[in-house]
Amino acid sequence: MEKISIAIDGPASSGKSTVAKILASEFGFIYVDTGAMYRAITFLAIKHGVSFSDEESLADLTTHYPITFKQSSHGQLVFADNEEITQTIRQPDVTAAVSEVSAHSKVREELVEAQRQLAKSGGIVMDGRDIGTVVLPKAEVKIFLVASVDERAKRRYKENQEKGIKIDFESIREAIAKRDYLDSHREVSPLVQAMDAELVDTTGMSIEQVVAKIKDIVSSKGF
Repeated sequence: MEKISIAIDGPASSGKSTVAKILASEFGFIYVDTGAMYRAITFLAIKHGVSFSDEESLADLTTHYPITFKQSSHGQLVFADNEEITQTIRQPDVTAAVSEVSAHSKVREELVEAQRQLAKSGGIVMDGRDIGTVVLPKAEVKIFLVASVDERAKRRYKENQEKGIKIDFESIREAIAKRDYLDSHREVSPLVQAMDAELVDTTGMSIEQVVAKIKDIVSSKGF
């Protein structure tokens, strides 16, 4: 298959990461989890006592502590500051602050450049909130995944239970609704569907059905 770039955007827990990982595996592409990069910076801010409002210091974290990914038999692992943080960045304290951290323009500038470098050679599936609009505006395929707040909260609750993360359903629902608002209303790179992106509502759909739908879209574009 031609080494194209596939951009998948959408709100929290719409299934972006899971679907992107499967597509990358089936196409033989590289998967880039941009959300994990912003979570990693948020984790580093907590670890090093950097205020979530200190834009300059947060941006400095991106250069002092490079974020790297490594594939393993258990999936993709995330590293920063000489530490494997794959599960740590999914904890409630990071989730609660990541929108505030990612809203800073200098933080986004640093990470967007890193993401573009990763995509230079093509053969990329990248998911996030501004991939099709800002990071990879010339991506050959753009997908915008959505789902109801209740559906997304159920998914996150189940995921947290499986990972041993204890947080009640209503708190998750409120956090997702709040993040939707913050992501959609921030001044820098707000969450918005690219004009040329295909909208896929995943409410009531299985992961397999979503993957099949996106593969159909890719095929329909001649790839």
